[in-house]
Amino acid sequence: MVRYLLSIVLFFTVLSASAQLTYQTLYVDYDSAWTFKNLKIIPIRRRPDAGVPRGLDVVPLGRAMSQGLVEVTERGTTSFDNVHWLRLNTKSNKSIYISGGEIISGGRQDRMVIHDTILKPSSKDQYVPVMCVEEGRWSEKEKQFGYANYANTDLRRILDSTHNQALIWREVDRQLQEGKYKNNTLSFLSRYADKKYVAGKDEYMKFFLNRFAHSDSTIIGFIAISGDKVIGSDTFDGTGLFYPQLEPLLQGYVDQAMTLGAPVSLKDGPVKKYADGLFKDEPTQEKFVKDKGKIFKEEGRVTHVNTFVKETPGE
Repeated sequence: MVRYLLSIVLFFTVLSASAQLTYQTLYVDYDSAWTFKNLKIIPIRRRPDAGVPRGLDVVPLGRAMSQGLVEVTERGTTSFDNVHWLRLNTKSNKSIYISGGEIISGGRQDRMVIHDTILKPSSKDQYVPVMCVEEGRWSEKEKQFGYANYANTDLRRILDSTHNQALIWREVDRQLQEGKYKNNTLSFLSRYADKKYVAGKDEYMKFFLNRFAHSDSTIIGFIAISGDKVIGSDTFDGTGLFYPQLEPLLQGYVDQAMTLGAPVSLKDGPVKKYADGLFKDEPTQEKFVKDKGKIFKEEGRVTHVNTFVKETPGE
C-alpha cells in the first residue's frame, strides 16, 4: 500500500513538473546561439530528464488555413461593429491553435489576433478577437483571407500591453516611417512589397532556418536579441508545438531586427539575469511576465510563454 501511494505521489510530481516551462523542464543553450547581422537567437531546449510532454493535438493557424481546415470570414459589413472580430469555421475534427500576434491578411482590413486560443472543432460559428493593422482600408469588397505570419515584437508588445487600436495604428505608422515603406493604406504588411526588404529578410530566414534544420530537434523556444536589448522570447510546451510555429514566428523577429534593430552587442550576463526572471520557477515567472508578456494555459497547463521586454536588467 505504501509503495502504491509513493508511486501515485511520484506520478503527480512528474506530471506537475512536466506542466511547467521553467528551469525544472528546460534550459537556455547559450553555447548554441546563432547571430546574423542584427539578430541573435539563443535556443531554449527541453531537459532530457524532464520526461515526455503530453503535447497538444492541435494544428497551427497557418497550416490550418493553407490546408483548408478552417474558413475565415468577416463577421459583418460595418467597420464599427465588426472590425475587432473575425468569424472562423472549422472544417475537420482537429483543434486549431491560434497565437496572439499572428496576422491574417485580406478581408476588409488586415488584422492581428489579440491573444492565444484553442479553437475546438464545431459546426457553429466561432469568433476570434482581433485588432486592425491596416488603418486606411475598409473595403466594400472582401478580399480572400490569408495567413501572414507573426507581427514583430514591438507591435506584439503594444497589442499585449494596451489592446488599444489607436496606439497600434500609431506604432504601425511609426514603423512604416522608420523603414520608409511605400504604402497606400497604412498597412503593416506593405513592407513585403519592398524588394530590398524582401531580399534582406530572405537572407536572415535562410541563415536561421538552416541552423535550426542542422540542430537536434529538442528546441522548444528561443530568446532573441538585437542591439543591446533582449527584444523578446517565445517558449512552447514541447517540440510538437514549437516547430510548426518556427518559420512564421521567426519572420516577426527578423522584421524587428531589420526594421528597428542594430548589430548585436549585448553580452550573456544580462541575458542570464533576464532568463532567471523568466524561468527560475512558476511564482517568479508569473511575476516577471505580468507586465512584460503573457502566459497561455490550456486546461491548467502552461502551453506558451512569451515576453516583449525592451529593457534588459544590467549586469
